[in-house]
Amino acid sequence: MTRQNYVFTSESVSEGHPDKVCDRISDAVLDAFLAEDPLARVACETFATTNRVVIGGEVGLTDQAKLHEYMGRIDEIARACIKDIGYEQDKFHHATCEVTNLLHEQSAHIAQGVTGEQGDEGAGDQGIMFGYATKETDALMPAPIYYAHEILRRLAEVRKNGTEPTLGPDAKSQLSVVYEGGEPVGVSSIVLSTQHLDASMTSDDVRAVVEPYIRGTLPDGWVSDATEWHVNPTGKFVIGGPDGDAGLTGRKIIVDTYGGAAPHGGGAFSGKDPTKVDRSAAYVSRYLAKNVVAAGLADRCTIQLSYAIGVAKPLSIYVDTHGTGKAAEDAIEAAIPQVIDLTPRGIRTHLELNKPIYQRTAAYGHFGRAPEADGGFSWERTDLVEALKSAL
Repeated sequence: MTRQNYVFTSESVSEGHPDKVCDRISDAVLDAFLAEDPLARVACETFATTNRVVIGGEVGLTDQAKLHEYMGRIDEIARACIKDIGYEQDKFHHATCEVTNLLHEQSAHIAQGVTGEQGDEGAGDQGIMFGYATKETDALMPAPIYYAHEILRRLAEVRKNGTEPTLGPDAKSQLSVVYEGGEPVGVSSIVLSTQHLDASMTSDDVRAVVEPYIRGTLPDGWVSDATEWHVNPTGKFVIGGPDGDAGLTGRKIIVDTYGGAAPHGGGAFSGKDPTKVDRSAAYVSRYLAKNVVAAGLADRCTIQLSYAIGVAKPLSIYVDTHGTGKAAEDAIEAAIPQVIDLTPRGIRTHLELNKPIYQRTAAYGHFGRAPEADGGFSWERTDLVEALKSAL
């Protein structure tokens, strides 16, 4: 029997966290290439440290001769990201940091595995990808990671609109959520470390700023007199971002997904175009798991897909409803390929992934967000519900 009473903890990091700065730049570069060429192949990595950003990776274009023309925009893209995040520190400033662009043409040996005679055919790499959904929040996400993200999103909002000008871009949150009868009912501890621009502020001063927003974000009754608070527990946090700690693209894969409440295949998302199944198959796995739960076929659902480089169809489809299923797991596995084409091209077409929609995913989670009119977060739609029911 699944455990019913326990405490589970997840963390989130803000858009100003060094790794998230790198994710943002990598996804902004991806978006720029997709805006010019929807079939662009991009694998972009970013490294950031004091006064320096280094961008590298591979790019394949329909007209490869245009690569040199587009490369001149990379510096501007990186600086725009840093400016929007809010970094104007002496040792990490959007206008003065050094940006090095080392992007180059995609390997022909990788490209040949992806492109078949009729266009994009094979997966861009081998790997396993997981999707997960649970009824414990309206977004069908695990409560600890969902609310850890929401706290930082709210603090970023009031920082950037000027309501709380003393807050800085770099921040981390962590929630320990209490479950009773399998349902989240409260938080036993709240950890929040946030950069602050006023060096005279103490931890108590910072808590006085952030506590109303944290309480306003969490469900009523979740914070009690027994809840432990740890706000800036090490003291001052004035030096933040890549000046305080180096950053790399792809280091926050658990933050990006389910906060540890579900398995992870190991592949990062940011900077990768949707031929890379690390990204697109993780998105469609979430899409399928969410639709299974939304259809009432389970209260919780984990889906695994696996792929081989150059091979179009998934090698396996695995469904686990954690003892909450209203339909047999093998029946759901058989229904899935009836309602969606799980080849890389089929995924990209169904979810409309060949669009510049990725920069917005780089912070506060790739899942549990509302689908947007221009195709952003299309994998959060629940438009397969009826098709799944009919296929069973």
